[in-house]
Amino acid sequence: MWGALARRGGRGGWRGLAAGRPPAAAAPWSQVVSEAEKIVGYPTSFMSLRCLLSDELSNIAMQVRKLVGTKHPLLDTARQRSLAEITELIHTAFLVHRGIVNIGELKSCDGPLKDMQFGNKMAVLSGDFLLANACTSLAQLQNTKVVELISSAIGDLVQGIYYENSKLSEENCLTDDIGISTWKEQVFLSHSALLAKSCQAAMELAKHNAEIQDMAFQYGKHMSMSHKLHSDLQPFVKGSSSDTVVFSLNSAPAVLHQEFLGREAWIKQIREAQGKGSIMDYKKLQEAIKAGKGVTSAIDQCRFHGNRALAALESFPPSEARSALANIVYAATRFS
Repeated sequence: MWGALARRGGRGGWRGLAAGRPPAAAAPWSQVVSEAEKIVGYPTSFMSLRCLLSDELSNIAMQVRKLVGTKHPLLDTARQRSLAEITELIHTAFLVHRGIVNIGELKSCDGPLKDMQFGNKMAVLSGDFLLANACTSLAQLQNTKVVELISSAIGDLVQGIYYENSKLSEENCLTDDIGISTWKEQVFLSHSALLAKSCQAAMELAKHNAEIQDMAFQYGKHMSMSHKLHSDLQPFVKGSSSDTVVFSLNSAPAVLHQEFLGREAWIKQIREAQGKGSIMDYKKLQEAIKAGKGVTSAIDQCRFHGNRALAALESFPPSEARSALANIVYAATRFS
């Protein structure tokens, strides 16, 4: 996609999120991604591997294990192929790593412990194998700056995930005492850095100047941030359901709700939503957050970052690729 966008040309008009709202005809996420794939000429890389990323960790491990040493195109396609595929392989490797089970939280009804331990080991090994393949392909691009950018993005990912996991291990840690600015810094490390730096690296490979590279970086950063905000908002904007919706207490709406409400009052609401045995009543807590300003503020933040991403695209000539990238932003700011 960015390779198609890298062709030089004139500028075109910017169709922003007028009055804080996306166009009424904004297409769903799956549709805009499908249209973008048609422009690139082939579907998203490693899709078959991502389909394996379920709760069945042992299944993931065994499927990847079967590919080792077979020279399957799933693992070999990144060589001389494109920076985008290397980026997705890195992303997939970290998704596999994130799927490791916390053995300490398992119950006897969850299955034999040794099976879970084996699944964890295979998840680590398979994730490392995919990451090693990505690094090998990255070196074959023979561009020092690109290697430096993607390497630093991997470092950002590790730092972001380490922070998330360290908080989970703290005893009685229900929620972080952070504001939205700190939340954004953490999200950049664990979600946005890889895409932003990959977009910048694509412009470096196309031999564009530093200004154009920065605009590509800004698009990747703000589009990813908008997408994360959109994802965090889903439990609060979807239609009513009888099912209990579990959400992170450190998601954007909850963090913003805490900012408006105050730390002490927020902790009080959490305690009130806890029943016997410290079982959280997420429905009750969800209603409390929806009654405050956190949800509407998170929607505003989502559209703010969407506008920043669209503004960055103005540095590139009008084309199908640019339109597809803009449509991705519109989809990430669509709430109906």
